Amino acid sequence: MKVLVLFVLWCILFVMCWPVALLALVLFPLVWLVSLPFRLLGLAMGAVFALLHAVLFLPARLLGWKA
Repeated sequence: MKVLVLFVLWCILFVMCWPVALLALVLFPLVWLVSLPFRLLGLAMGAVFALLHAVLFLPARLLGWKA
């Protein structure tokens, strides 16, 4: 459903201003490629914080605290 809405919005943009729509069509893969390292960095940072949380709360969990 999300793809269909995106396609309809792109078609409306194409009718209203076709150069901008074509530019968006060309630049979208490039922006996606540039954002990939930041997504991987965010995933890695989330894993680091989850590990830190698990290590810091391990003594409390061993003593029976429900965290």
